[in-house]
Amino acid sequence: MNKIFGKSQLTPYEADYARWCSEQASLLRDGKLEAVDRENLAEEIESLGRSDKREIESRLNVLLVHLLKWQHQRDGRTASWKATITEQRWRISRVIEDSPSLASYPRKVLAGEYALARAAAAIETGLAEDSFSTECPLSIAQVLDPAFLPE
Repeated sequence: MNKIFGKSQLTPYEADYARWCSEQASLLRDGKLEAVDRENLAEEIESLGRSDKREIESRLNVLLVHLLKWQHQRDGRTASWKATITEQRWRISRVIEDSPSLASYPRKVLAGEYALARAAAAIETGLAEDSFSTECPLSIAQVLDPAFLPE
C-alpha cells in the first residue's frame, strides 16, 4: 500500500492494475476484508474463467487452421505446422488440466471455431473456401489427440 503523509492509501483499480492486485492479495492474506475492493475483485475473479475459455477458443482455432492446412496441402506440410499442431494441443490440455470444469468446452465451441478456421485456412492456403467442408470433418477427440494427423 502507498504511504502518503503517514496514512495508508489503497491504489485505485484504474490507476495501477499490478499494484492494485498486489494490495488486494495482501488485504485478503491479512484478513482485512473490510478494505478489499469487493466489486472489482469479484469481476477480476469472474474474468479468470472467461480468459481460460478465450484461450481454449484461440488455441483451438489455430489448431484447426493447421489441421486443415495439413489435410489439404500435402505438398506444403512442414515441421513448423506439425510443431504448431503439437503446441496448441498441449496448451489446450494444460488449460483443462488447471481447470477440469472446462473439459467439455472445446466440444461446445468446435463448430464456431471451425467456421472461423475454415475461412482462415482458405486465405492461408489460397484455396476456395468451398474446398473445405462446411462442417468440421473431425471429432473433438481427433482434434485434440496428440497422435492424430488428418490424411
